[in-house]
Amino acid sequence: MHQEKIQEVINEVKKIVVGQEKMVNRLLIGLFTNGHILLEGVPGLAKTLTVNTLSKVLHLDFKRIQFTPDLLPADLIGTMIYNQLNANFEVKKGPIFSNIILADEINRSPAKVQSALLEAMQEKQVTIGENTFSLDKPFLVLATQNPVDQEGTYPLPEAQVDRFMMKVNIEYPSKADELEVMRRMTNSKFTSEVRPILNKEEIFDIRSAINEVQIAEALENYIIEIVFSTRFPEKYGMHEEAKYIQFGASPRASINLNLAAKANAFMQGRDYVLPEDIKEVAEDVLNHRIILNYEAEADNVSTRDLINKILDKIPLNKSATLQ
Repeated sequence: MHQEKIQEVINEVKKIVVGQEKMVNRLLIGLFTNGHILLEGVPGLAKTLTVNTLSKVLHLDFKRIQFTPDLLPADLIGTMIYNQLNANFEVKKGPIFSNIILADEINRSPAKVQSALLEAMQEKQVTIGENTFSLDKPFLVLATQNPVDQEGTYPLPEAQVDRFMMKVNIEYPSKADELEVMRRMTNSKFTSEVRPILNKEEIFDIRSAINEVQIAEALENYIIEIVFSTRFPEKYGMHEEAKYIQFGASPRASINLNLAAKANAFMQGRDYVLPEDIKEVAEDVLNHRIILNYEAEADNVSTRDLINKILDKIPLNKSATLQ
C-alpha cells in the first residue's frame, strides 16, 4: 500500500527531525503533487535539516544551493565555457539540474537570480545561451526563507511567490520537542543515518493514485467560493475585511487547493476529499497569494486572520453568483 510507504518515509524523517509534523506533511504533499514549497521561519527551526533528511529518504538526486547577495544566475543554472582544445563553447550545467533543489534562504539573492529560477520552476526547463534543456522529472524546489523584515533579505517577486504551491510558516517547537532536540544535539552517540524508502517510480505511482482521488462537485464549488471571496470580499459580506486586501488569490490558488486537498485525503488513507481536507491546507495555499495593503499592516492584520474569517464565513453549500 502506498500509505504504508508514506508512513515509512515519515518515520525515517522522525529519526532526525523532532516534531514539525506539519512541515513534513506539506513537503510530501508538494512532492506527490509536483508543487514547489516555500518554508518561512526564523533561523534554527530545522527547515534545512528537514529538507536534507527527506532527500536522503528518497532515491532522488539532490542539490543544496545557498542563496547569497552575490549569487549570479550562472551559479544556479550554469553557463557557456570556452574549450581551448576544440575551440568551441560548451555548456557547463549548474546545480539546478537535479530532482530536488533546496534553495536555502532564497530571499537573500537579488532579482536576476530569482528570474533565472522562475523559468525552471514554471517551465521545468533552463535556457543557457541559445540552448534550452529540459529538467529531469521529478523536479521540485523546496525553498527556505527568513522573514522579510530581517537584515539582508529581499522580498520575492509576486510572480515567483505564486509559483509556490504552498507557503508554510514554521513555528517554534513545543517545550517537549525542544527538550528532545537539546538532548539529541548534546549526545555524542546520536547518529543521523536514515535509509532510502521511495524511488522515482513509486513517487510517480503515488502521483497517479492522487489524481484518482474523487472530489465532489459541491467541494469543487466550495474551493471556487473560497478563492473568489479573496477577490470580491464585499460580495460575501466581508466589508470590514475588504479594506485590508489589495489583491486576491490567483487561479493557481484554486488549482493548488484542489490538488493539496486530494493529496491530504490520500495520505489519510481515503480516495475521496472531505471539507476538512480543504480547510486543513487552505492557509498554506492562500497565505502568500493574498496581498495585503498598508492598512492591514498598520492594524496588525495578517493573512492568517483573513483566511480564518473566510473559512468561517463561506458555508459549504453557498453558491454565490458573481457578475
